[in-house]
Amino acid sequence: MSQNKKSIYTLQFVLLCLSSLLFSSSFNMMIPELPNYLSSLGGAEYKGLIISLFTLTAAISRPFSGKLTDKWGRVPVMAIGSSVCVICGFLYPVLSSVSGFLLLRLVHGFSTGFKPTATSAYVADIIPQERWGEALGMHGLCFSIGGALGPAFGSLIVNAFGINAMFYASSFIAFLSIVIVMNMKETLAGKEKLNKSMFYIGRNDIIDRGALPAGIITFFSYTAYGLILTLIPDWSEHLGTQNKGVFFTAFTAASVLVRFGAGKMSDRHGRTNVILAGLIITSIALFVISEGKSPGMLLIGAGIYGMGTGILSPAISAWTIDLSRPEHRGKAVATMYISMELGIGLGALLGGSYYSDQIMRIPQIMKIDILVLTIGFLYLLYWKRSKNKKNPA
Repeated sequence: MSQNKKSIYTLQFVLLCLSSLLFSSSFNMMIPELPNYLSSLGGAEYKGLIISLFTLTAAISRPFSGKLTDKWGRVPVMAIGSSVCVICGFLYPVLSSVSGFLLLRLVHGFSTGFKPTATSAYVADIIPQERWGEALGMHGLCFSIGGALGPAFGSLIVNAFGINAMFYASSFIAFLSIVIVMNMKETLAGKEKLNKSMFYIGRNDIIDRGALPAGIITFFSYTAYGLILTLIPDWSEHLGTQNKGVFFTAFTAASVLVRFGAGKMSDRHGRTNVILAGLIITSIALFVISEGKSPGMLLIGAGIYGMGTGILSPAISAWTIDLSRPEHRGKAVATMYISMELGIGLGALLGGSYYSDQIMRIPQIMKIDILVLTIGFLYLLYWKRSKNKKNPA
């Protein structure tokens, strides 16, 4: 049997996906409840910082996690990411002031700064290149399932037992993710012992220039996600949705369904063609969300948005690895995630600042972001034309 016909669903890959599902559930379960929680602490004006602070430290930590992934190993870096979730979940009920909460959002961001970087490199290590799109799509599917189950489960816990119980549940789920990771085989060949030099970051350690085009597209496409995370809980409540996690469940369910074929689609039809389609669908979703005046229309918008992200995520991830060299996979993946966090953080910060608890500004903000996605679309068309001129058929 040829290599590309072998099943990619080995025990290693299945365990990796399960660990990511639990990790995603752990930090996503908090998201729908945090805006109201911050308001109850007296910090309603800081809602835009809930996501932007989280993504700030995630972005700052990426160069370190990329270098450690390429030198120290995939497994320990994944374990560090999940460990941060465990610690923060226990500290939210303790640091119950506005300043304490915002500090924890900063620290919590280190979790996604570490685990996804090492996880993507691990996938590339154990899967043949011609099936990276499929594998990253299936892994992303599991991450998305965690993102769907987490918010709904978190809201149920809050309604039944209070928000502190949700924080503790988040810690426990992240702990299970660590248990799985620590029993996985390291895939980095020639790994080094941890040393001080790994924490020195030069300018060449921050960005992988080869993967920069994928990073630029990632930045533009994920500004929408920053807005969704920051504004949708309030918009859902305004439209009369009782469980604020339902939107996230709906868009993730749609994303899950699309991911079954989206990864393979990028393997067969080209990463950039699939990414262009994803940007168009995401723009349509933002328009539907901005025009929707009922919970039903909001869920339709959530479903379309899930389709867009389900198409974009595996294609961008696989394109990033395509553009990188094997010895710099960690840095390339870190470049993509730095761009992602910058997009999410900037979208959350600017959108939240303009929003300022003026509920009818939300449709305007969604429409403005359609223009941002259009810029990304035009950039990718330009990149494709430039590449075709350099390498004519």
